[in-house]
Amino acid sequence: MDLDLRKLRYFIAVAEELHFGRAAERLLIAQPVLSRQVMALEREIGVGLLDRTSRRVALTPAGERLADEGRGLLASATTAVRRAHESARGLERLVVGFAPGLRVAPAVAAIGEAAPELDVALIELVWYEGADAVRDGRADIAVVREPFGDGLISVPLGAEPKLAVLATHHRLAKKRRLRLRDLEGEGPFEADRRCAGIEGTVELAASGRGVAMLPRSVATLYARPGLVLRPIVDREPLGIHLVRMSGAHDRVRELFEIAAETLETARSA
Repeated sequence: MDLDLRKLRYFIAVAEELHFGRAAERLLIAQPVLSRQVMALEREIGVGLLDRTSRRVALTPAGERLADEGRGLLASATTAVRRAHESARGLERLVVGFAPGLRVAPAVAAIGEAAPELDVALIELVWYEGADAVRDGRADIAVVREPFGDGLISVPLGAEPKLAVLATHHRLAKKRRLRLRDLEGEGPFEADRRCAGIEGTVELAASGRGVAMLPRSVATLYARPGLVLRPIVDREPLGIHLVRMSGAHDRVRELFEIAAETLETARSA
């Protein structure tokens, strides 16, 4: 089955706005046209994507899944066109992604020296993305934590532990080191979309409602009065890697090697 990317883009606008009028304004098309296109998409794929009433628009489970995965499809299509142009005329821009708490400045500086003709841009990855930005083409290379899945070329850059983040009045705050068994019954949680990402996770920990577990570099960024950070001695560290797609542009491959060497040197210095 062929998926019409234009209809998909229209549907995602409705999924994000949950309102046909606002989505039509955003897309600069008439509302009846938008409604017909979304219904045509539902017929083409054979499932209902939206529950419509006179008062509200809501996503069905199928609609939630398509909206979530469809954003990546649209990004990939846009990137495929960009990379085709790059192959025809040569690479003009390199996008470097990095996960929260990780540093890429030495690599960016080295790339700038090696390829002064390139526009080097940075993209801060959302904490739950992993290497998705590399897979869908928003970033050419990225520094990410494990796990990041298969199908990527990667260079290990070390590892970092996860720390427990908890309120100073929490019963475990007096312990200098924690084990996973200490957290049983305490509702330990990690950054989750339901609690507004890292900030929400830290706020829940500060309220005393549980124990957050965050990578050390992230936990130290959010350290503040009222919170304590404790090592979890029996939890495996998270590996940190520089990654790229296996079929990357030749120039990207060259700059990837420069970035890897620079970051490895910076880590050992």
